[in-house]
Formats: sequence, structure tokens, C-alpha cells
Amino acid sequence: MDKNLQEEEFTQIIKFKPSLNKQRHQFVRDLVEKYKPKKVADLGCADCSLLRMLKFSSCIEVLAGLDICASVMKEKMHTLSPLPVDYLQPSERSLTVTLYHGSVAHKDPCMLGFDLVTCIELIEHLEESELKKFPEVVFGFMAPRIVVISTPNSEFNPLLPRVMLYRHPDHKFEWNQAQFQSWALETARCYDYSVEFTGVGHPPTGMEKIGFCTQIGVFVRKHPQTGESVQAEKPTEAVYKTVFKAVYPSLKDEKYLQNAVIGEVMFTAQIIKHRLMSKCEEYGDDPEKKSKFQPSMDCFSDYLGKLVIEKNMEPFVSGNEVYIPLARIFSFPKVNRLCGTFEKLCKLIAGKVTLSSDGSAVMLNTEPENEDN
Repeated sequence: MDKNLQEEEFTQIIKFKPSLNKQRHQFVRDLVEKYKPKKVADLGCADCSLLRMLKFSSCIEVLAGLDICASVMKEKMHTLSPLPVDYLQPSERSLTVTLYHGSVAHKDPCMLGFDLVTCIELIEHLEESELKKFPEVVFGFMAPRIVVISTPNSEFNPLLPRVMLYRHPDHKFEWNQAQFQSWALETARCYDYSVEFTGVGHPPTGMEKIGFCTQIGVFVRKHPQTGESVQAEKPTEAVYKTVFKAVYPSLKDEKYLQNAVIGEVMFTAQIIKHRLMSKCEEYGDDPEKKSKFQPSMDCFSDYLGKLVIEKNMEPFVSGNEVYIPLARIFSFPKVNRLCGTFEKLCKLIAGKVTLSSDGSAVMLNTEPENEDN
């Protein structure tokens, strides 16, 4: 049975709202918001529910999940794939999500370089031999800046009526507060981390001494890890098997950036065109107003070369063509943010957008049926 489903069964009388699982995930999310890690690994990721939530965190660029049970990951891994909207509106950040099949008792170089490692309701599922290796793998080898470990608090179990020994049949042990803190403090001391204790799932009023239903340790590395220490421990070959990988579309990729810029340039150009044509129609029957608004139509050909070459910020009409200077389009915040420089804008739209002869203005037809670009 899924560990979260079984947990919901025996916590119905206590009525945790939201559920303990959601509270644990929210705890991690709050931690991500605080520390802004770029690379996050979830050990014991199971159904990938935590990864699905974290993929929306704007600071994260690399997400990895590891679990000993490949079938559970494969059931839900499709939920980590990009959606159509991700291609239509690529994010400004890059994001790669990878799932690995393997044991937390083994070292693999694919798990190096992470800022945050989460171990949510994991350690109680480890055999004694695996638990002994776990600190060296996570704190010694992986050595992330932050490690979050959550585990059941056995002192809370008497309040859960359906719990006989352990909360889940696969649990190998469940620690009380003193046992967890003793293990965590010793681990932190050995690998030069500090650790703070907290939890989720508050006990009933008057029973605060029994602690949280789920106890949590947040480990923070005291000193930066050196490259030499990582290289000294790196195994010669990978031991984990990749079962899923998704690379999300990003504006950091030139092809997605170009599509976004072209779309925004044409959208902006159409807005400017509509405003210009509306004014033309407004002044069309009044020669005096029209002359104040723009040079006469007969004079447009004389002004065309000069205006375009000088990259005049004002759009204008000549015959059946509307000219919107790129300098004007570049002044719009979104176009400016996407391109960064005027030169970059010109490079990205070259050959993709119809421009004036010297390439300094977007050309649109005055006819509405030609606005499909």
C-alpha cells in the first residue's frame, strides 16, 4: 500500500489539515523559497509528488529523483513531462528533470553538485546495513549545502489508533525524538554540518511534550565543499539507471528565444499599426489635422529614406505599407527584456520578419487581411 494513503487512514481521527504529506511538502517548498537552490534531489521520491510541486519553483533549474522501486516512479513519471503550454510560453529559466533507479546506499556521480537534498519519510525504510552507509553517501559524498530529513516520531504513535507497531509495514524502525536527534547530531558532527529540529503535525493541546507527528531535521553544511574532496570520492562509473529525463523548453535556448521574440515583435508591431491607422482614419477627412499629425501622403516617399535610416521612433504609412521602426518596438519592456540589446533583436528577427530595405523597420501591409503574421 502507498505510504501516504495508509498514513491518511490512521490519521483520520487526529484530523491533520492539510494532510501530513502536504504539510511535509509545504515545509520543503518554504525551504526552497528561503534558500533558492538551483539543483534539488529528492531521495526516495516514490510517486514523484514532491518533484511535481517543486518543478514550479522558479529558482530550480535541475530536479532529480531517486528511488529503489522503479515501477512506482514509472507510474507517475509522465506527470513530470512538459505540457503544451510550456512550449507555447517557454520559461526564462532552464529546467531538467531526471529520475534514477537505485539505492541511497550506493554512490553515483550523477548525484554530485546539488544544493538541496530531501529525504522525506525515507530513512525508516532502510535496512540496518543501508542506514549505516546512508550518512557517508549523502553527507560525505553528495555533500549538498542543505539536507532535509523527515521521519515518523514514535512517541506520537499511541495517538494513532490503528498503529500496532509501526505506521507502515515496510518500516524497519521508528525513532522517538531522542533517538532521531542523537543520530542527527552525531551525523552532523561527523560531516561538519549544523542541524535544527522541527516537524509537522502538531500534537493535541496539553500533549506538546510528545512532539510533532513527523519530526524533521534540517542540516546545513558549515563550510563550502572543495572540488578536491569531491574528486577524491568520485566513483569511476555510474551505478544508477536513468528511467526518465525531461528537458523543458527555455528562453535560454536560442530557438525558443527566437520564436518568442518574433511573436512579441509582430504582436507589438500590430498594436502600433492599429493605433496609427486609427489616427489616420480620425484625421482622414480633416486636411488641417492630418497635416499636423503627419506629412502629406505625397511627401511620404521623400521622407521614407531619411526616417528609416535615422531609426525614427515614430511609425508612418507609405502607400500600402506601414513602417514601424525597430527602435520603437525595442522600447517596449517585454521586447527589451527578451533581447537585452538592439543588436540581439536585429539578429533574432533577421530573415524571419519582413523589414524595410535597410532593415531598420518592420513592414506591414495596411490591409487587415494581411495581419496573420
